[in-house]
Amino acid sequence: MRDTRWQVRYFRQLAALLLAAGEATAQDSRTASRRIVVSIPDRKLAFMNDDRVVKIYPVAVGAAATPSPTGSFAVVVRIANPTWYGPGKVVRPGRSNPLGPRWIGLSRKGYGIHGTTSPRSIGRAASHGCIRLRNADIEELFGMVEVGDPVELISERTDEVARIFGSPIATPKVESNGASLQAVVAGGQ
Repeated sequence: MRDTRWQVRYFRQLAALLLAAGEATAQDSRTASRRIVVSIPDRKLAFMNDDRVVKIYPVAVGAAATPSPTGSFAVVVRIANPTWYGPGKVVRPGRSNPLGPRWIGLSRKGYGIHGTTSPRSIGRAASHGCIRLRNADIEELFGMVEVGDPVELISERTDEVARIFGSPIATPKVESNGASLQAVVAGGQ
């Protein structure tokens, strides 16, 4: 009888372990479709799930002298209340920290998605290459992403960018010295 109790306990634990592993695998397959897409020309970030836009945020991107990198990256670290390490200066978490309340580090060393102490920079090419969000927005996004999620930083309007962020808005033709010009402006800042 003693062997039977041990075997029942063993098989219950094994079943619980297998169930937990199955749930973790199912969760991994559900979360594998999450991704972040940043349109540098639109200065917007889209959080996507199952190829569906969940939320779009306005962002600041890299300035002309310090452009944001482009390409495919991944989230490698998530840090709440980060410390900023600058040249000869360290800023602890708090109101004066230029990273704001959250840091989502990318697989390109030194680059990430973070908050800001300069909310007026949102919608502009103003950062040192990172993607800046309003502090409330980065806190919301931080809660939705996980380490390993793909991040795409796109520098030109593609069909996919137009599908995600909306197509460009065409302005009427402008006549100038007899020459016909067509200006195309991306929708939004």
